[in-house]
Amino acid sequence: MKRHHLLVHEGMKDFKCNICDASFAQKAHLNGHMASVHEGKKPFKCDLCNRCFAGKLTLKVHVASLHEGKKPFKCKNCDASYSQKGNLNRHVASIHDGKKPFKCTVCDASFTQKGNLNQHVATIHEGKKPFKCKICDSSFARKSNLNAHIVSVHERRKPFKCNICHISFAHKPNLNGHIASVHEGKKPFKCNICEADFTSKNNLNRHIASVKKKKKPFK
Repeated sequence: MKRHHLLVHEGMKDFKCNICDASFAQKAHLNGHMASVHEGKKPFKCDLCNRCFAGKLTLKVHVASLHEGKKPFKCKNCDASYSQKGNLNRHVASIHDGKKPFKCTVCDASFTQKGNLNQHVATIHEGKKPFKCKICDSSFARKSNLNAHIVSVHERRKPFKCNICHISFAHKPNLNGHIASVHEGKKPFKCNICEADFTSKNNLNRHIASVKKKKKPFK
């Protein structure tokens, strides 16, 4: 019971990777990280988007969160919700507590995790998009974005349909975001610099970037 409290409620992560800075609450998660990130082993494939995973549990979480839109961990401070407790903890630390210890030396951006900083530098400042589509000339910074591109653009699979305007989407979270922003008028992502609010985190990030660069804000 005490260990459950430390793991779930206090975010204790005793199992550390000896290759990178990642740490995990359970050894199984560390093993999965080692297999997928450092050894490249991902035997479990998603039938909906072709994305592969190191563990069956990770695949289940992926399907539940991305394709079924299940996000049981809800933020007490705003309307954000997440598929995993760790993602919620990072959200609270970065958005509400302002904890972003990993700072970019090129621009003013800062991040909650070193991996996010590394990806930011590679994609934004170095222009790296290593995941290339074999069907067209598109390339992406993340494999998940490539998979989503293939499913929606080339396979034209959009099984999630809006029952109000009949627009279809490849992923349920996109449908949920569409309904919330277009039909319900929700703008849950608020700027901590000014009073602007936005329908998506991407729009908020572009707004913040433009404000910092003294450009016209994205609205």
